[in-house]
Amino acid sequence: MSKQAPIRVFVTHCWQDSDDYARLFEYLESARNFFYRNTGTPDKPPPSGDTEAVRENLRQQINAAEIVVALASLYPEQPDLTIFQMNYAKSQKKPVLLLRPFGSRQELAKLLTDRSDETSEWEERGLVDAIRRLARHENTARYDTIEFNPDEFRDFKLD
Repeated sequence: MSKQAPIRVFVTHCWQDSDDYARLFEYLESARNFFYRNTGTPDKPPPSGDTEAVRENLRQQINAAEIVVALASLYPEQPDLTIFQMNYAKSQKKPVLLLRPFGSRQELAKLLTDRSDETSEWEERGLVDAIRRLARHENTARYDTIEFNPDEFRDFKLD
């Protein structure tokens, strides 16, 4: 993944403002060395509001993606449209990453978890690693290096 070959990401939407949608892109933008392109166009609803026109518009957006990030927070508001987007992604062999509603620890609907490849919490590193792993099969194993000065612990005693 590089600036020249960003991961193409589609995030489920229903052409309405969503805090979780905006928040997800804030997380992705703040991730270091992570390049992506959003294939979704939630700001451009289809000219015709009929069901088939809406679905065809979503199909085109999903077709351009490598991975679909499904926002579980959309399900209570638009269950049919959320499930349609996930089903279509799976039918096109696109991996689906399910993202919990922000700040919620509630159990996710079985309809959603059955249609996802993996579930993610709102944690930047885990979220970005899951996208890389599912979209490009990248090995995302990272190790944190902890640096310390042994002199700081010279007088430390265990009881």
